Formats: sequence, C-alpha cells, structure tokens
Amino acid sequence: MPTPNYTALIIEDEKNITDFMLKALKSNGYRVITADSGKSGLSLISSQCPDLVLLDLGLPDIDGNDIITSVREWTSCPIIVISARTNERDKVTALDLGADDYITKPFGTPELMARIRASLRHSNRMDSNSALYIRPYKCKGLYLDFEKRMIVLDGEEIHLTQVEYKIVAFLARNSGKVMTYSAIMSNVWGPYTSDNNRILRVNMANIRRKIEKNPSQPQFIFTEVGVGYRMREDENELC
Repeated sequence: MPTPNYTALIIEDEKNITDFMLKALKSNGYRVITADSGKSGLSLISSQCPDLVLLDLGLPDIDGNDIITSVREWTSCPIIVISARTNERDKVTALDLGADDYITKPFGTPELMARIRASLRHSNRMDSNSALYIRPYKCKGLYLDFEKRMIVLDGEEIHLTQVEYKIVAFLARNSGKVMTYSAIMSNVWGPYTSDNNRILRVNMANIRRKIEKNPSQPQFIFTEVGVGYRMREDENELC
C-alpha cells in the first residue's frame, strides 16, 4: 500500500477518465489534484510539485508532448502518458521526449496502479539518498546485485558479457517500464550510436537464451513491438 504522502496530478480533459483515475488513486491512498487543460496543468506542476503526473496527450490547448518537453527542462518528476493514440510512433515520441510510461485507453485499475508503482519505484531508485538506489532487483528467482554487478538465476550465477549486463541492469533499474530502443542503445553504447537496433536485438536474443527458460515466451524481459523492451516489475514493494 503506498504512502498517503504521494501526490498525483491528473491532466485530462475527459471527465469520465479523470473521475475513474481519481477514484482508483484515492482508494490506494494517494492525494490527487486535477487539471483539464495543459496550461492549468503546467501551473500546478510548478506550484504543487506533484510526485507523479498522469498526462493526456490530446488536450484542448497544448499538445501533451509539448508539456513533456517543457517539464523535462526542470524536473524529473515521473510522467505517465494516458492516451487514445495507439500508433507506435506516438508512443516512441512521448517516451523519448521524457515520459516514463505510456498507457493506452481504455485501461483497468490494476494496470494503472502497477504502472504508477513502477514509475515511483524508478524515481526513488534514481535518488542516491534512497535505500532503493542500491537495493538489488529481485523477481521470480532472478536476482541482480548492482553493486557487485552479479546476476543469479535460481541460485546459479549467470555469466553475461559486459554489454549484456549493461542492457539487463538498465532494464532492471527501470523495471515495469517500457524503455525505447533508442533509450537502451544510448545508455549502453552512448548518445551517438546508430539508429539501427539490430545489435540490440542480437544481444537481447543472447540474454534471453541465458536467463529465460523459453526464450520465445519470456517471463523476465518482454518486447513492446516497435517500441522497445520492458522488464518484469521488481518484486520489492515501495516503502
């Protein structure tokens, strides 16, 4: 159960969607504030400093992507896009601009709350003053110790190449969130790497052979077709 101290801002102009998310968040202990336009949403982000933003892209006054760009100039506050846009390019664009996750309408409460937990966990893990910053990743027998750079599966150490480890560690630090191909490649090979993701796909195939019982039906790292990869959410609960 999350702490009631978390504040979520909903920026959404469809009242039924706002009411649905408002009810779900409040029932899980969150403080919630709402805005029905981009301008009022930006004002609330700067004045209220929410812990999380749930953002619709199709707002009446400002495109949601422009809000992401503006907010990312001064804060790393988690942003989860809530949108009816299902095109892969729309998802990639929002994520590459700095959104932490992307949920397509319609969606259910369990999915919404799982994505929120993942985004808040990532936000806390990236804070070097947080205990989560160095806490190992654990999920269904897979254990990743970031300090020792060690991966163990069902009690046996898994030997990955340096590149393979960097890919898995990056996904584990962002567990539960979809990471675009470009974000992964930039983190592993640097910001000036080629846009061709073939080398990433080759490494991912090798990783899956080492950590998945059935690489064609992965249980740890999932493919978001045309977008990137998502690692199963860390089993550690937020404190």
